[in-house]
Amino acid sequence: MSWSFLPLALVLAIVSQCSFEATSSPPVTGKTRARMTINSFEKGGDGGGPSECDGRYRSNTEKVVALSTGWYDHGRRCLKHITINYKGRTTTAKVVDECDTGKGCGDTIVDASRAVWNALGVPKSEIGDARVTWSDAGS
Repeated sequence: MSWSFLPLALVLAIVSQCSFEATSSPPVTGKTRARMTINSFEKGGDGGGPSECDGRYRSNTEKVVALSTGWYDHGRRCLKHITINYKGRTTTAKVVDECDTGKGCGDTIVDASRAVWNALGVPKSEIGDARVTWSDAGS
């Protein structure tokens, strides 16, 4: 092997070991299965900084969500609404942020404000982690 090809070979080896998070979420269908978690989008809340979509913080009374990296789709869903279903109840919420898969967020997460949980009537004992389905609003 020629030493001049060693750096390229190393780069290719490293790249082949990388996982590209943006494509790891399942495709969105009319009833995409997800795990809904709770998040505060307020300044000082557990969501961290302001939203990726518009640099704003949101009140916990607003129905807003962050989607896993693949579903966030490089911001293509920013400020658009999704429909969320939980045990026969439905609500809509605005996508305002990314739940970054590269920073520990799972591939199938809808990270929702308390207002979303309240609108779906989730019992207090179940708030924080629930199985839901979702779709782009109008789908």
